[in-house]
Amino acid sequence: MTTLLTVENVTKRFGGLSALEAVSLTVNSGEVYGLIGPNGAGKTTLFNCMTGLYTVSAGVIRLDGVPIQNRKPHQIVNRGFARTFQNIRLFANMTALENVMVGRHARTRTGVLGAVLHSRRCLAEERDSRERSQAQMAFVGLKDRGRGLAGHLAYGDQRRLEIARALATEPKLLALDEPVAGMNPNERREMSELFLKLRDAGITLLLIEHDVKLVMDVCDRVAVLDYGKKIAEGVPDEVRRDPAVIEAYLGGAVA
Repeated sequence: MTTLLTVENVTKRFGGLSALEAVSLTVNSGEVYGLIGPNGAGKTTLFNCMTGLYTVSAGVIRLDGVPIQNRKPHQIVNRGFARTFQNIRLFANMTALENVMVGRHARTRTGVLGAVLHSRRCLAEERDSRERSQAQMAFVGLKDRGRGLAGHLAYGDQRRLEIARALATEPKLLALDEPVAGMNPNERREMSELFLKLRDAGITLLLIEHDVKLVMDVCDRVAVLDYGKKIAEGVPDEVRRDPAVIEAYLGGAVA
């Protein structure tokens, strides 16, 4: 199995506080990799370091063998690493389809002049972006929902729309930050099915989620953070039985 993402001894400090301390992990192509841990464990901080929102204090992050730490977010997206956020970040007053087409900007080449003059290349790219965006919406279960405003979609559909927008960037690796937060059991089940559908389509997933049962059900491997350190990593059955993981979640020593 090919390694797609490598995190080597990544440390992130805010002043004198270490939010991450020498965290290392690897994500293989074609797998669903889960990242769990109690509140404040450093999961989103690690995501932000991976995707260019934070600079790392020490360590190396490689995508396909190429260092990406401390690069700008758009450069990391262009290399094939997309993400969604814990809080929904849609353009509420744009249509759902327009939101997804924004994601296609990472794969278009028309400049400002071409857009102003409506050059042939510009028009061809716009048609292609529209068609690809419609296909991504259909993939996540939002077919025929493109004309409505994104802000008028139900909460679960807004989450799906964010995934469609990330898919529009043509990622090799898609990082999802708490994608089922606030969903009811039926919506969570449907999202779990979407995660597996994405994996089957050849997209590697990196998943932060507080729903430990969902993570254990859909992930091929899981890492656990606690107080900014990795305390466990392995297949779900190994991780759920690890005494350090049980102690981190229950707050006491395990006999």
